[in-house]
Amino acid sequence: MQMEDNSRRMFWFLLLMTISSTAGLQAWQILINNFAVEVAHLDAAQMGLVQSIREVPGFLSLLVIYVLLIMSEHKLAAFSVALLGAGLALTGFFPSFWGVTLTTLLMSFGFHYYETVNQSLILQYFDLKVSPLVMGKLRSTAAAASIAIGALIYLMSQFMDFTQMFGILGLLIVLTGCWGLVQDPSRKDLHPQMKKMVLKKRYWLYYTLTFLAGARRQIFIVFAVFLLVKRFDYSVQAVTALFVINNIVNYFANPVIGRMINRFGERTLLSLEYIVLILVFLTYAYTGSNILAGFMYVVDHLVFNFAVAIRTYYQKIADPRDMAAGAAVGFTINHIAAVFVPALGGFLWMYSYEIPFLIGAALSLLSFIFTQFIRLPAQAKG
Repeated sequence: MQMEDNSRRMFWFLLLMTISSTAGLQAWQILINNFAVEVAHLDAAQMGLVQSIREVPGFLSLLVIYVLLIMSEHKLAAFSVALLGAGLALTGFFPSFWGVTLTTLLMSFGFHYYETVNQSLILQYFDLKVSPLVMGKLRSTAAAASIAIGALIYLMSQFMDFTQMFGILGLLIVLTGCWGLVQDPSRKDLHPQMKKMVLKKRYWLYYTLTFLAGARRQIFIVFAVFLLVKRFDYSVQAVTALFVINNIVNYFANPVIGRMINRFGERTLLSLEYIVLILVFLTYAYTGSNILAGFMYVVDHLVFNFAVAIRTYYQKIADPRDMAAGAAVGFTINHIAAVFVPALGGFLWMYSYEIPFLIGAALSLLSFIFTQFIRLPAQAKG
């Protein structure tokens, strides 16, 4: 992966920040349910509300644009990682509904704001051919970090309580964020970014694909594992095994996906993703095989990574000054569905569990249709 020396500093900065951000979110996801039940004594309704509130910062990613009026992007990236770590570290000290809610919000603001700025920095600092490779490398490293943090928590759980695990892991991430705050991997020769909301008619296809991707993703996140547990009686060990398999597959697949974008283009790769997802969602709806359903879960996780092609498509069509604002707007649009899809899907599940997955298949078909409108400027081809 060839890159300019003055962009290499940003790559290593983002690599370390991404490892920390991914590790923090993964640690929270592994520990929070057991902590909520065993220590905070939350019921299912309260935990569902916590999970919904967790998505609010993603919906508010648009505010990143205004934070950038007082802070540079790489400083905000580091601060966001530190904020994520602080939320994680404090979780164990507040074993109550409001305690879990507030620390979750803190963690989630850190994670979502880092992801927004991370996307913007990649699109600014790396050219059209290198950015897919950088995204692939970062996602691959994130998968490895997820596996490592799972193994570390397994070992820590043998002799530590929840407060100690949350505290130690969170503190390590805070320290990494603080290190990032004193670094300066930035370049002064880049286009200055617009510090206001960018919502332009010519980006309509990017906005549409981003919204549909967010809606589909919510169906997967909320209902896929629930299907495996509820209908096919998957144990905790079986779900954990799927998690490990997913991350191993993603570790090897993501660099390949970056190269596929360069070779075949965004329209081809996204079309392939949506065709596969139609089959995945239809299988979820109608299969009676627990093995096939589990296999579809791994495939679903794999092709989700193809969605980076939506970001590289935006990079190729957008004004260079719109990268930061476009990333923030895109992240907000991606999370619009998080506000209503879980509740609507849960309601429809009560009538028939197949309905949410049939909606997922329909959304995938719509995405496939809209993908055929992708056209790249001549300078972005080849």
